[in-house]
Amino acid sequence: MITRRVPLTSPLDLAQTLAPLRNGVDDPTIRLDGREVWRAMNTPEGAATLHLVAASGELAVEAWGDGGDWAADRVPALVGLLDDPSGFDPSAHPVVARLHHSAPGMRFGRTDAVVEALIPAVLGQRVTGFEARRSFRQIVLTYGEPAPGPRELRLLPAPQRLAGVPYYDLHQCGVERSRADTIRRVCAQANQLEELVDVGFGEARRRLTAVAGVGPWTAALTAQTALGDPDAVPLGDYGLPSQVSWVLAGESQADDARMLDLLEPWHGHRARVLRLIVSLGEQPPRRAPHAAIQDISNR
Repeated sequence: MITRRVPLTSPLDLAQTLAPLRNGVDDPTIRLDGREVWRAMNTPEGAATLHLVAASGELAVEAWGDGGDWAADRVPALVGLLDDPSGFDPSAHPVVARLHHSAPGMRFGRTDAVVEALIPAVLGQRVTGFEARRSFRQIVLTYGEPAPGPRELRLLPAPQRLAGVPYYDLHQCGVERSRADTIRRVCAQANQLEELVDVGFGEARRRLTAVAGVGPWTAALTAQTALGDPDAVPLGDYGLPSQVSWVLAGESQADDARMLDLLEPWHGHRARVLRLIVSLGEQPPRRAPHAAIQDISNR
């Protein structure tokens, strides 16, 4: 077991900061519990499990596995201690100012794991959140390995493993051919995609969308999580534009263009504002039925 102590000079809310990494409350790769987090991951040096506890002005870090040193070294980036909010002005809108004031410990972190972030983003394409989270869980339980350390967690399957899983097997996890092919394609290019942690945000998003099956929505979610891109806006989201317009302008319906217009005062930090709005959990009055669960039996 590897141990570290990271000084905290300002508030840190682990659960709020790392919530985007959890794919549903029953995600077998992570456990969020107030000031305590357990997280399993694959690293360039092997599997790792992290245990983080924020208390008494410091962050206690424990790590297990061959990738434990790699994971522990990147904890400051993971929990947003290296985030630079320069230029972000929450006072540009009273709701954003209120949300920012009420969440002083929410930070914008990065995992430095591109494919790990891409897989759940691809699973979220064109389906409900429930379906995406269910497929993610089934894939982890079916093809993932037990994580190192004392907590019962499982690892997302390594890219080399998923790249070789036939489409019809992923279909049993609720993934139709289009998304299955994209996941296998992403995993086959894992080495090149992981190099995006060393390029600029704009270039990273451009290279992500150059992969067949990865559009602006998927690239933006991946850039937020893996790279800590504070300005990546997921265009094409089913409900996000209306949620943004409801919170910022009291408008119950909006499209991407209207969302971008409302977010323009925070250009450079638009994803930071989106995370605050999503954390509020406030939705506009529903005028249409929920998105239907897809039947993929013939797809």
